[in-house]
Amino acid sequence: MALIRSLLFTLLSVPLIAFFGALVCVVAPFHVNTAYVLIDIWRSIFLGLLVRGVLGIRTRVVGIENIPDEAVVVLSKHQSAWETVALQQWFPRMVFVLKKELLLLPFLGWAFKAIGMIAIDRKAGMDALAQVSEQGTALLQRGISVIIFPEGTRVAPGQKKRYKPGGAHLAVQAKAKVVPVAHNAGEVWRRNAFIKQPGTVTISFGPAIDASGLTVEEVNRQVEAWIEGEMHRISPHRYCDGSSQQA
Repeated sequence: MALIRSLLFTLLSVPLIAFFGALVCVVAPFHVNTAYVLIDIWRSIFLGLLVRGVLGIRTRVVGIENIPDEAVVVLSKHQSAWETVALQQWFPRMVFVLKKELLLLPFLGWAFKAIGMIAIDRKAGMDALAQVSEQGTALLQRGISVIIFPEGTRVAPGQKKRYKPGGAHLAVQAKAKVVPVAHNAGEVWRRNAFIKQPGTVTISFGPAIDASGLTVEEVNRQVEAWIEGEMHRISPHRYCDGSSQQA
């Protein structure tokens, strides 16, 4: 049954992404607010009809009251493609920091470029850090939240990678608040897996961290401690030995 659901999901999602991706490409250069409306419509259809209706994946939300009514830096666990869409419903005016290669994806990548996502060369080191800081600060000042996956790539449930300082650096430079996010989407939507399993994804938003007056190291340490601690609570079966595995 999961195979049939996943096949139907793919058959429906591809034309949906192509249609709305093309619309965003056409509209965004002239009216970015309308482009965000189109993204919101696409996100609602994708999550409601395809993810929930076809795949049978539901969402349990914890800590929504922790989301400030202002643009923030969102530092999230990254396990699957699910969160790249789902996070948009709580941060509707947002951009992602992503690797520049994703801009080459037909329709989806073109839409990323049209909407102004922060596309970096992950090999650029300090230049990439400066790019995120400069572009991210300008976006935050315009009321647009910046979403970053501090581990830099998708990580399987129960594992972790080093938390890179780019997001914390942006928050400190912009004197912005940081919202840490933990979730277990990888339990039902595994990395590079065609078959998605029905189930419930728990997503948890931590208390906002005011980066004003903090160092980059302090912000990064607080974010990592909260996310990894929350992951133990969300997916306790993945941490039977009491600690996470370094990927």
